[in-house]
Amino acid sequence: MKSWWRKWSYEIPLAIGDALWEVLVVQFAALLDRLTVRKVIALIPVAIIVLADYHRIPIPPELMLVGDFLAYIDIFSVLFLVGVLSRVTTILFIVKQAAACIARLGGSAVAHVQRRDMRHRRQRGTATRRHRKPDRSEDDRAFGGVWDQAALA
Repeated sequence: MKSWWRKWSYEIPLAIGDALWEVLVVQFAALLDRLTVRKVIALIPVAIIVLADYHRIPIPPELMLVGDFLAYIDIFSVLFLVGVLSRVTTILFIVKQAAACIARLGGSAVAHVQRRDMRHRRQRGTATRRHRKPDRSEDDRAFGGVWDQAALA
């Protein structure tokens, strides 16, 4: 008798609670994970037709057109995405060209800065060092710089 009481007062309600948890929470969450917007939109025309048939309500043509639009939502969404992608590719092309222009300007600026080395630049107006002339040979000294005069003439 005690085991019967324990089974019906404790184990069976727990088993029912576990089964309800499994169905209403776990499996419902799994269903919602698999459910997409596309599937929900595809069910709307079916629901309209079922409700109209169940209540014997004539369906107006506008509602049928909405149902057709929802049935062909894949085609409309592909056309919409192609339109958006063409704009995206144009924007990406412009961004790529702007990045190349910035890289080119940055490279030329770096090369320009490297050419103008400010650390070793001489100030204007300062006297420069005189360069030594090479020593004159014995022939030049012997004839009094005749060879220099001949070169100038």
